[in-house]
Amino acid sequence: MQFHLNGYRIGDPNVAEPAAGADTPADAVDVLIVGCGPAGLTLAAQLAAFPQIVTKIVEQRPGPLERGQADGVACRSMEMFEAFGFADKVAKEAYWVNETTFWRPGPAGDGIARADRIQDVEDGLSEMPHTILNQARVHDFYLEVMKRSPRRLVPDYNRRLVELAMSDDPVYPVTATFACLEDGRRGQQETIRASYVVGCDGARSTVRKSLGYALQGEAARQLWGVMDILAVTDFPDVRLKSVIQSTQGSLVIIPREGGYLIRTYIELDELHGNERAADRNVTPEALIKKANAILNPYTLEVKEVAWWSAYEIGQRVCDSFDDVPEDDRETRPPHIFIAGDACHTHSPKAGQGMNVSMADTFNLGWKLASVITGRADTKLLHTYSLERQAKAKELIDFDRNTARLLSERSNEGAVPEEFQRHFAKHLRYTAGVETRYDPSLITTTDTHQALASGFKIGMRFHSAPVIRLADAKRIQLGHTIKADGRWRLFAFAGSDDTGLPGGKIAELCDFLQNDPQSPVRRYTPQQADPDAIIDVRAVFQQGHRTLALKKMPPLLLPTKGHFGLIDYEKIFCPDLKEGPDIFDLRGIDRQSGAIIVVRPDQFVASIMPLQAREALTEFFDGFMTPAG
Repeated sequence: MQFHLNGYRIGDPNVAEPAAGADTPADAVDVLIVGCGPAGLTLAAQLAAFPQIVTKIVEQRPGPLERGQADGVACRSMEMFEAFGFADKVAKEAYWVNETTFWRPGPAGDGIARADRIQDVEDGLSEMPHTILNQARVHDFYLEVMKRSPRRLVPDYNRRLVELAMSDDPVYPVTATFACLEDGRRGQQETIRASYVVGCDGARSTVRKSLGYALQGEAARQLWGVMDILAVTDFPDVRLKSVIQSTQGSLVIIPREGGYLIRTYIELDELHGNERAADRNVTPEALIKKANAILNPYTLEVKEVAWWSAYEIGQRVCDSFDDVPEDDRETRPPHIFIAGDACHTHSPKAGQGMNVSMADTFNLGWKLASVITGRADTKLLHTYSLERQAKAKELIDFDRNTARLLSERSNEGAVPEEFQRHFAKHLRYTAGVETRYDPSLITTTDTHQALASGFKIGMRFHSAPVIRLADAKRIQLGHTIKADGRWRLFAFAGSDDTGLPGGKIAELCDFLQNDPQSPVRRYTPQQADPDAIIDVRAVFQQGHRTLALKKMPPLLLPTKGHFGLIDYEKIFCPDLKEGPDIFDLRGIDRQSGAIIVVRPDQFVASIMPLQAREALTEFFDGFMTPAG
């Protein structure tokens, strides 16, 4: 990370200077977030980075989450955590899922036997691991980011949303009424006016109900129990993720952080008629007994149950993720959104719940920030429901198949082979890296995909190692994309280009820095740093010891801040020491080079030739607002 730009400052550089008015309570805000789950906290952390945006986040609980709920953190979520600055903390504390084992009924039809053991994350899929960590700890890291941000954002707990109402107010059209739940104020109400409201308030979302929406879908009528336990067992794979399918049912073991805790998902009986999970009076003792029956001949002696629950599998999704009917999208922008479990629910077997919820609001956060700060037209906000609702439908289909195969039976007992094939086939999906957005206002077609075949348009920017020219530091290029709302232009040079005048990189930089039609010129405020809106970086093919730093285009050595200090961290070279370099890893045309346009949420928006001036201008003109 960079700091000291505007003067030397002692203390923790992760703690930003407070914004003016950060400590002043407000009853009128730019964004009101309802719910402190992973979706709400991801959004809050993103918006808190903008000093000029006033955000409030409220939660019905009396305080932060302490235990239970989700625990799987996909590789893609780890990449996102890097953008927020705490991936290293999660990686250090979490359990790493390296391999998965599959157990089936024994040869004689009784007991269980290991059938296979496979690698969980394929080589080269991501620089990040698949990890397991208590959702409460993920919340803690987000809360820390929020508290250290310019806005010093802290949730308001003990607030239950009672009503949302729309008005004709041009600035704060949404009014939210909350019931106060804490001692001393119980029975009182608070009213907050907001420009935008985002409902991250779970499957029983009051925000969703205020829109008149319902989750569409059917329950699978299959009852499952879940426990976080400390136990003594002779089951040999207790510290590996294990899928066990026996004649007595199915069991999933997820090792947890710390070396001792494990989570067990335990298949129970089907529900009938109007039965709900609560009607079965499930107890931890019943779950332990069932787990032992499935594990036979192995035993599980539970010493402590840290958390447990019983739930019914179901897959449901909302028809829209904002408050604008499809027929009205040309005439008005959305002001109310829903995210996470408020708009899609599914089983926890694939480990996607927390990950997809966070992806929802990582998608939404930069769009809200762009509109509120005047960088983009309000039509950008329509792309949230367009993109994320389509991804939720894909998740529902995937989860339905996963849950069905895990519980399916034949006349002879469990049928685990098909589930194992399904699991192995979809490892990329469960890693979170298969999300692909369709062409839209902010994602182009694949006309020039061949220039960089490994950076798929509409998919996340697949990081690779590079060497920073100025200081020879080996870094992951994707880690330069922080959760700060900026667009990135990565210019990959052709084979003979060294950045000198007359080369395509120098010509591109001259256009971006000096031409009135340049998106950098058009959208960057006059007093802002030159990379405040669009961050331009270059990657050359030569080794880092052969290029002349001081002869690089001025745009790649921008002067910034109060003192006009030079930013030396815009230029990169291949890592030639370890395996294929980034040009080979990501299929970049060595002769022509390419421009990779990357959205603030780390997704590839477009690939263009280095000389594509008009196309670059036209793309940003489609949704950006020129700086005043």
